[in-house]
Amino acid sequence: MARGQQKIQSQQKNAKKAADKKKGQAADQKTAAKAALVHTCPVCRTQMPDPKTFKQHFESKHPKSPMPPELADVEA
Repeated sequence: MARGQQKIQSQQKNAKKAADKKKGQAADQKTAAKAALVHTCPVCRTQMPDPKTFKQHFESKHPKSPMPPELADVEA
């Protein structure tokens, strides 16, 4: 038990480091993901990262609605 106190301190230190790392990482991923969603569907307001996905979404979810002009020349 000579190393008992050192062990406890080491565990607490490592837990704090892991918590700080996890906290910072989650915020960065959320921010990056939110910034990547640049296209918004005018019908349902769903956000998509690129025009190809946007066009696929529009064709499958809103087939009766007219195609937005920004999707006219995009190949899906």
